Amino acid sequence: MTSTLRLLLRTALTATLAVSGLASAGNQLYEPMAASVRAALHAAVSDAGAPELLIADAGERARWLGEMSQRLAKRIPDRIYREDLLTSVHYEATRAGLDPQLVLGLIQVESGFRKYAVSSAGARGYMQVMPFWVKLIGGADDNLFHLRTNLRYGCTILRHYLDIEKGDLYRALGRYNGSLGRPEYPNMVRAAWERHWSYQPLTLAVTEARGQAN
Repeated sequence: MTSTLRLLLRTALTATLAVSGLASAGNQLYEPMAASVRAALHAAVSDAGAPELLIADAGERARWLGEMSQRLAKRIPDRIYREDLLTSVHYEATRAGLDPQLVLGLIQVESGFRKYAVSSAGARGYMQVMPFWVKLIGGADDNLFHLRTNLRYGCTILRHYLDIEKGDLYRALGRYNGSLGRPEYPNMVRAAWERHWSYQPLTLAVTEARGQAN
């Protein structure tokens, strides 16, 4: 097959996925786990607290939300829904001990911020969560197309993989995508995170600037 033909086929596949709502990312794989781990994950996905931006300084909260909202505007035009999504991402990522900007990069790669994206293997929603997780750690009524539910599951699962891999983000992302040991997916997530969602709190930026000046 010539390189030109391969390019044409790849372009056609990308267009088909975009039109159909299918996601092109890989999927988590089922792995047996101890009952204690299942119980801990079940407790994590059962959280019912109202999402909020867990940033102490009010000015910094407004700055983060405004800047991220501006970056996401082309993908999600509805400002109210966009800010609800960003607030939920920040809350769920922070409570799971994850960088919210990392999670935004992962969502960009996994679903392109399409709420109803479905992969060829059946992974669903923003963070492309496989349905077996609902039976494994969730409740029968959990809907993976529900914004908050999807984010809660996705962040909990990524935290679980980080714990398994003792903090190794490269390997944890590989597990999340079902491609452990291959570099393509972790590199795509890191690139999206750094190019589109990197963020430095204003207070930290001012402190660093003063340090450089001295």
